[in-house]
This record gives sequence, structure tokens and C-alpha cells, in this order.
Amino acid sequence: MMSIHHTAIGLSWRSSAIIFVLLFACFLGISGWRRVQRRSASAVPAWRLGSFLLGMSLVWAALGSPLVAYDHDLLTVHMIQHLLLMTFAPALILLGEPFLSFWNGLPRFGQNVLGPLFRQPSVKRFGRALSRPALCWTVSALTLLGWHVPSLFTLGMHSEMWHAVEQASFLWAGFLFWWPVVHPWPSVSTWSQWSVLYLFLATLPCDLLSGFLMFSDRVAYPVYFSMPRHFGFSVLADQQCAAALMWTCVTLVYLVPAAILSTRLLSPRSFHRGDLALSELQAATQRDSERLETV
Repeated sequence: MMSIHHTAIGLSWRSSAIIFVLLFACFLGISGWRRVQRRSASAVPAWRLGSFLLGMSLVWAALGSPLVAYDHDLLTVHMIQHLLLMTFAPALILLGEPFLSFWNGLPRFGQNVLGPLFRQPSVKRFGRALSRPALCWTVSALTLLGWHVPSLFTLGMHSEMWHAVEQASFLWAGFLFWWPVVHPWPSVSTWSQWSVLYLFLATLPCDLLSGFLMFSDRVAYPVYFSMPRHFGFSVLADQQCAAALMWTCVTLVYLVPAAILSTRLLSPRSFHRGDLALSELQAATQRDSERLETV
């Protein structure tokens, strides 16, 4: 069983590896964003770059910061990690148009190699199938509920490998969930009333889980009885705090984009100018990638 001391042993090398990967991604994103700015300063404004960098910093906070040392001792900290990886970080990163920046940040050689590959019909069909809202919602809900089944939860607590799989699946499911909402390049924006319904339905699995953890008078994960206690929390109080945190954060985070999407549907012209500049840049980038096939 992994305690705070055991977790701290691998924290240093894990943090170093995570920091290296995140810094490389940030460097590529910033480099691409600067090139995009030369083509169209209004298409990808600075707030999108800030959103991308903030999202990357939240990934670090969840996976490589000192917070990790308390993950196996407090369910509340585990829930904070889950919220960062599944709810906050993916949304912020996708809002930063990462793939548009990454593509423009790649050297010519990288574009020559990846361009024809990504334009293969089978790859495009796979991408369209993977980004269907029904699939994205289902994968997100199953990931959330599945890893909080006591047997799977305990498996992640006892195994470093399965714990890493759990965290990776949270992040992957988060990206899938937010993709139909944010519609980053190379997808095409299709705002509709179904996007608002999609966000509303997404609260249901979270409400189900958080309600069970909040109002249950029994500890759902007995493994925490053998862990050191911190900050004066009993095991049951820790469970209730984690449930309250999940319910509050998820409700508020899903409410904000739902309100923005509703405003877009009711007043589309107020958003037309910025969206048009971004669409023109996306179309130009798409033409550039297609042109690589003839080089």
C-alpha cells in the first residue's frame, strides 16, 4: 500500500519528467502562437494563449506538484486532482487552440511528415467518430463512475501503475468531454441547443456520485482508515468534503459554458467578428496542410 512516504519516493523523478513534457508543449505552443500572430493578430488573441498556459499549469499541479504527496491520504486531495485533470485543465487547454498553435509551431519537416498522415481518410473518419458527443459523454461518465467503484479505486491506491492509468484516463476523458463543447481546430464549430443539453446531462453522473458520497453514513473507501490523517479530518468528514467540492465545482464549471453557449445562440452577431477571424485562420492553416501533399 502506498503511503505519503512511499509516494514521495517517486515524486521527484515524476515531477521532473512531467515538467519537461509540459515545458516542451508550452514552448511549442508559444512558438506557434507567435507565428499565428504574424498572420492574424485577432484570430487567436492573447487570452487564448493564457488559457492554454493556465491549463498546462493545472496539469502540473495535479500530477507533479507537492499536492501529489497527499493523494493517497485524503480523498479530498484525490478529488481535487480529478477535477483538475478532468474538468478544469482540458477545457482551458482546448480553449487555447492548442493544435492550431502546435501545427504552426512545428518545423517544416514535422509538417511534411504529419500533414499527409493526418489527411488520410481512415484517420479523418476515426477522428470524426471519436469526437461524437454521445461517445464523448459516455466515455467521460464511465471513466468518472468506473474509477470510483470501490474495487477499482482500491486498485489504484495499491498500484503505482494503475494509479498512473487512472490519472491518464481522467485527463483523456476530460479532453474528449470538452471537445464537442469547445470545438478546437481542426474540428468545425456547430453551436446548437444540443450543446447546452450536453452540458446539463453531464452533471448527472457527477451529481449521482457526489450525492452518494455526501449523504452516505458509511465510508465508501475503507482503505483510508489505514492512512495518516491530516488537517483534523476524519475519514467520513474527508469523504463528505470531497463530495461537496465535486458537486459545487462541476455545477459551476458546467454552468458557465452553458450560459455562454446560450448567449451565442441568442445573440450570434455579437461573437461574429472574433469567430470570423479565427475561422479564416483555421481555413488558411487547413489549406497550408493540404498543400504539403503536393510538395
